Amino acid sequence: MAPVGELTELFVSAHAGDAGAIERIFSLLYPELKVIARARLSRGQRLTMMDTTVLVHECFLRLQRQDQLQPADRQQFLAYAARVIRTVIVDIVRHEQAGKRGGVDGADTLDTAALDGLRDDRTDMLALAEALQALAAVDERLASVVEMRYFAGFSEAETAAALNVSERTVRRDWDKARAFLFIALQR
Repeated sequence: MAPVGELTELFVSAHAGDAGAIERIFSLLYPELKVIARARLSRGQRLTMMDTTVLVHECFLRLQRQDQLQPADRQQFLAYAARVIRTVIVDIVRHEQAGKRGGVDGADTLDTAALDGLRDDRTDMLALAEALQALAAVDERLASVVEMRYFAGFSEAETAAALNVSERTVRRDWDKARAFLFIALQR
Protein backbone atom coordinates (compact mmCIF):
# COMPACT_ATOMS: atom_id res chain seq x y z
CA MET A 1 0.00 0.00 0.00
CA ALA A 2 1.26 3.49 -0.85
CA PRO A 3 2.49 5.83 1.90
CA VAL A 4 -0.45 7.89 3.16
CA GLY A 5 1.49 11.13 3.63
CA GLU A 6 2.96 11.04 0.14
CA LEU A 7 -0.44 10.33 -1.40
CA THR A 8 -2.04 13.16 0.56
CA GLU A 9 0.58 15.59 -0.75
CA LEU A 10 0.00 14.35 -4.29
CA PHE A 11 -3.76 14.80 -4.01
CA VAL A 12 -3.20 18.36 -2.80
CA SER A 13 -0.82 18.94 -5.73
CA ALA A 14 -3.38 17.53 -8.17
CA HIS A 15 -5.96 20.00 -6.86
CA ALA A 16 -3.42 22.80 -7.29
CA GLY A 17 -3.11 21.88 -10.96
CA ASP A 18 0.10 19.82 -10.96
CA ALA A 19 -0.28 17.76 -14.13
CA GLY A 20 2.31 15.20 -13.03
CA ALA A 21 0.60 14.50 -9.70
CA ILE A 22 -1.97 12.15 -11.25
CA GLU A 23 0.83 10.18 -12.91
CA ARG A 24 2.65 9.82 -9.59
CA ILE A 25 -0.59 8.86 -7.81
CA PHE A 26 -1.20 6.26 -10.49
CA SER A 27 2.27 4.77 -10.07
CA LEU A 28 1.89 4.56 -6.28
CA LEU A 29 -1.54 2.94 -6.56
CA TYR A 30 -0.55 0.70 -9.49
CA PRO A 31 -0.57 -2.54 -7.42
CA GLU A 32 -4.07 -1.78 -6.14
CA LEU A 33 -5.26 -0.96 -9.67
CA LYS A 34 -3.94 -4.32 -10.86
CA VAL A 35 -5.95 -6.04 -8.11
CA ILE A 36 -9.10 -4.20 -9.26
CA ALA A 37 -8.44 -5.09 -12.91
CA ARG A 38 -7.68 -8.73 -12.07
CA ALA A 39 -10.90 -9.00 -10.08
CA ARG A 40 -12.87 -7.47 -12.91
CA LEU A 41 -11.38 -9.80 -15.52
CA SER A 42 -11.75 -12.90 -13.35
CA ARG A 43 -15.50 -12.53 -12.77
CA GLY A 44 -17.02 -15.35 -14.78
CA GLN A 45 -15.32 -16.13 -18.04
CA ARG A 46 -12.83 -13.69 -19.48
CA LEU A 47 -14.71 -11.23 -21.65
CA THR A 48 -11.78 -10.08 -23.71
CA MET A 49 -8.34 -11.24 -24.69
CA MET A 50 -6.96 -8.35 -22.63
CA ASP A 51 -4.76 -9.10 -19.63
CA THR A 52 -4.57 -7.21 -16.35
CA THR A 53 -1.50 -5.15 -17.20
CA VAL A 54 -2.89 -3.98 -20.54
CA LEU A 55 -6.20 -3.09 -18.88
CA VAL A 56 -4.48 -1.02 -16.18
CA HIS A 57 -2.32 0.75 -18.78
CA GLU A 58 -5.38 1.57 -20.89
CA CYS A 59 -6.97 2.95 -17.73
CA PHE A 60 -3.91 5.14 -17.21
CA LEU A 61 -4.09 6.48 -20.77
CA ARG A 62 -7.74 7.39 -20.30
CA LEU A 63 -7.04 9.00 -16.94
CA GLN A 64 -4.32 11.13 -18.53
CA ARG A 65 -6.85 12.48 -21.04
CA GLN A 66 -9.00 13.82 -18.20
CA ASP A 67 -8.10 17.48 -17.85
CA GLN A 68 -10.27 18.09 -14.79
CA LEU A 69 -9.44 14.92 -12.85
CA GLN A 70 -8.71 16.05 -9.30
CA PRO A 71 -9.47 13.22 -6.86
CA ALA A 72 -9.75 14.16 -3.21
CA ASP A 73 -8.33 10.94 -1.80
CA ARG A 74 -7.28 7.36 -2.44
CA GLN A 75 -10.83 5.94 -2.39
CA GLN A 76 -12.13 8.53 -4.81
CA PHE A 77 -9.22 7.91 -7.19
CA LEU A 78 -9.65 4.12 -7.05
CA ALA A 79 -13.40 4.43 -7.51
CA TYR A 80 -12.89 6.60 -10.58
CA ALA A 81 -10.24 4.22 -11.92
CA ALA A 82 -12.61 1.27 -11.40
CA ARG A 83 -15.23 3.14 -13.44
CA VAL A 84 -12.66 3.70 -16.19
CA ILE A 85 -11.64 0.01 -16.11
CA ARG A 86 -15.29 -1.00 -16.48
CA THR A 87 -15.67 1.44 -19.39
CA VAL A 88 -12.57 0.04 -21.11
CA ILE A 89 -13.94 -3.50 -20.88
CA VAL A 90 -17.37 -2.45 -22.13
CA ASP A 91 -15.81 -0.54 -25.06
CA ILE A 92 -13.74 -3.57 -26.03
CA VAL A 93 -16.72 -5.91 -25.83
CA ARG A 94 -18.80 -3.51 -27.96
CA HIS A 95 -15.98 -3.27 -30.50
CA GLU A 96 -15.63 -7.06 -30.65
CA GLN A 97 -19.38 -7.55 -31.06
CA ALA A 98 -19.52 -4.90 -33.79
CA GLY A 99 -16.78 -6.81 -35.62
CA LYS A 100 -18.76 -10.03 -35.40
CA ARG A 101 -21.78 -8.27 -36.91
CA GLY A 102 -19.67 -6.89 -39.76
CA GLY A 103 -19.55 -3.31 -38.45
CA VAL A 104 -15.80 -3.33 -37.84
CA ASP A 105 -13.18 -5.47 -39.50
CA GLY A 106 -12.53 -8.12 -36.90
CA ALA A 107 -9.91 -10.82 -36.76
CA ASP A 108 -11.16 -14.14 -38.07
CA THR A 109 -10.39 -17.13 -35.94
CA LEU A 110 -9.95 -20.67 -37.10
CA ASP A 111 -11.98 -22.03 -34.22
CA THR A 112 -15.00 -19.82 -33.64
CA ALA A 113 -16.58 -22.47 -31.43
CA ALA A 114 -14.15 -21.45 -28.68
CA LEU A 115 -15.67 -17.97 -28.69
CA ASP A 116 -19.29 -19.11 -28.75
CA GLY A 117 -19.30 -19.73 -24.99
CA LEU A 118 -18.18 -16.17 -24.33
CA ARG A 119 -21.02 -14.51 -26.21
CA ASP A 120 -23.45 -14.74 -23.30
CA ASP A 121 -20.96 -13.11 -20.92
CA ARG A 122 -20.31 -10.32 -23.42
CA THR A 123 -24.03 -9.74 -23.87
CA ASP A 124 -24.43 -9.73 -20.09
CA MET A 125 -21.63 -7.16 -19.76
CA LEU A 126 -23.28 -4.85 -22.28
CA ALA A 127 -26.68 -5.30 -20.64
CA LEU A 128 -25.14 -4.51 -17.25
CA ALA A 129 -23.46 -1.38 -18.68
CA GLU A 130 -26.79 -0.18 -20.08
CA ALA A 131 -28.61 -0.96 -16.83
CA LEU A 132 -25.93 0.89 -14.87
CA GLN A 133 -26.37 3.94 -17.11
CA ALA A 134 -30.11 3.82 -16.49
CA LEU A 135 -29.47 3.55 -12.75
CA ALA A 136 -27.12 6.55 -12.88
CA ALA A 137 -29.84 8.56 -14.61
CA VAL A 138 -32.20 7.75 -11.72
CA ASP A 139 -29.70 8.02 -8.84
CA GLU A 140 -26.00 8.69 -9.39
CA ARG A 141 -25.04 7.61 -5.87
CA LEU A 142 -26.63 4.18 -6.33
CA ALA A 143 -24.58 3.72 -9.51
CA SER A 144 -21.46 4.82 -7.65
CA VAL A 145 -22.12 2.25 -4.92
CA VAL A 146 -22.37 -0.49 -7.55
CA GLU A 147 -19.14 0.63 -9.21
CA MET A 148 -17.28 0.73 -5.92
CA ARG A 149 -18.68 -2.48 -4.42
CA TYR A 150 -18.91 -4.66 -7.53
CA PHE A 151 -16.30 -3.32 -9.90
CA ALA A 152 -13.66 -1.96 -7.51
CA GLY A 153 -14.22 -4.50 -4.74
CA PHE A 154 -14.54 -1.85 -2.03
CA SER A 155 -15.88 -2.88 1.35
CA GLU A 156 -18.92 -1.15 2.82
CA ALA A 157 -16.62 0.97 5.00
CA GLU A 158 -14.42 2.02 2.06
CA THR A 159 -17.47 2.84 -0.06
CA ALA A 160 -19.00 4.85 2.78
CA ALA A 161 -15.77 6.81 3.25
CA ALA A 162 -15.44 7.51 -0.48
CA LEU A 163 -19.04 8.74 -0.75
CA ASN A 164 -19.02 10.48 2.63
CA VAL A 165 -22.09 8.57 3.85
CA SER A 166 -22.70 6.02 6.59
CA GLU A 167 -22.18 2.29 6.12
CA ARG A 168 -25.89 1.80 6.74
CA THR A 169 -26.63 4.13 3.82
CA VAL A 170 -24.25 2.10 1.65
CA ARG A 171 -26.06 -1.13 2.61
CA ARG A 172 -29.47 0.41 1.76
CA ASP A 173 -28.13 1.87 -1.51
CA TRP A 174 -26.53 -1.48 -2.40
CA ASP A 175 -29.86 -3.26 -1.84
CA LYS A 176 -31.78 -0.67 -3.90
CA ALA A 177 -29.21 -0.77 -6.70
CA ARG A 178 -29.21 -4.56 -6.88
CA ALA A 179 -33.03 -4.59 -7.03
CA PHE A 180 -33.02 -1.98 -9.80
CA LEU A 181 -30.37 -3.86 -11.79
CA PHE A 182 -32.16 -7.18 -11.31
CA ILE A 183 -35.34 -5.75 -12.79
CA ALA A 184 -33.48 -3.92 -15.56
CA LEU A 185 -31.58 -7.05 -16.55
CA GLN A 186 -34.75 -9.17 -16.71
CA ARG A 187 -36.10 -7.16 -19.65
